[in-house]
Amino acid sequence: MESLTLEETRGGPAGGSPMPLGPGIPPPQNQQLPPQMFTTAAQLLDLTDKKLMVSLRDGRKLIGVLRSWDQFANLVLQSTIERVFVPPSIASSPSSTPTQPGLYADIPRGVFLVRGENVLLLGEIDLDRDDEPPPGYEKAEIQVVEKLAKEKKVQDSRKDKSRLKKLGELGFEGENLGETLL
Repeated sequence: MESLTLEETRGGPAGGSPMPLGPGIPPPQNQQLPPQMFTTAAQLLDLTDKKLMVSLRDGRKLIGVLRSWDQFANLVLQSTIERVFVPPSIASSPSSTPTQPGLYADIPRGVFLVRGENVLLLGEIDLDRDDEPPPGYEKAEIQVVEKLAKEKKVQDSRKDKSRLKKLGELGFEGENLGETLL
């Protein structure tokens, strides 16, 4: 098995000693990186027992304390809440001004296991600002926010179908437009 290092030989003799980069410029020193820098999952070591926000591929946002993880970046979150957002354009009624803030609600989920391949983004929560609502949003009842979120999902689905239909008419193939069912 080959031994890998960060030090490269630049056209040096067969003994492998590096040549200087130019007159008066010494060769680079051997750089040492800590072993945990070589795997992505090991980066989670610094985030263990800290409050995180995890954004999933399906659009859900989870906030919880990272208790455990594995080599596949599967996460175990404790005291997890799912934060559901409704943008200002949906939260405000058509007759009201569009400057109304969006709405959000926190749904308690308890202990939550997140499969690593579903993590889109994660970051540490600033505990000093944790109690403040997200900028541009107000807290609302869970039922109201869930109802508005479902309506937004239906609207987005209709827009996507319309967009795909128009693109199909122009000759562009969407995800399923070019498939033939036998």
